Amino acid sequence: MAITKQRRHELVALYGEIISKSDGFVITEFNRLPTAKINDLRARLRGIDGKFVITKNTLFGLALKNAGWPVPEQLLKGSVAVSYGTGNFPAIAKETLAFIKDNSEQLQVKGGIMIASILRANDVEMLSTLPGLDEMRAQLAGLIVTPASALLGVIDAATGQVVNVLHAYVEERGGQSAA
Repeated sequence: MAITKQRRHELVALYGEIISKSDGFVITEFNRLPTAKINDLRARLRGIDGKFVITKNTLFGLALKNAGWPVPEQLLKGSVAVSYGTGNFPAIAKETLAFIKDNSEQLQVKGGIMIASILRANDVEMLSTLPGLDEMRAQLAGLIVTPASALLGVIDAATGQVVNVLHAYVEERGGQSAA
């Protein structure tokens, strides 16, 4: 179905806005995916600040080019849709792949894009195994807290030793201060 020139400009602008907020895209090929299943995937992705959008390939490619991203022309052929999110690409990839496990006849990963890189389908799968943003934050907090608590223990022990030395000195002097 032909679209007007104005609508093309609107779509390129919309895709450009999507690209500016995203850190990556999972590019999928869908084949007769029922609306109910599309809505199910969208609901799953919404829970992790993600979205699933059916794209106009040429216009999406133009928006990628305008934004300075690589254009995976070989992936933008046929019935294409993208999953994307803001700041949590591994979780988006993980959720999309989990959905595809149950719907592999109707939806397949073609590849992906991460800012400066075009990804193959197996690269997207590998990224999906990375921990999510919340998990990485928890791990980072653990890395920071563990040495800090160990340092606090050392300082506490050193302070206790100083107090013990001072206490021994006072006891040695017969309980009188050294004034």
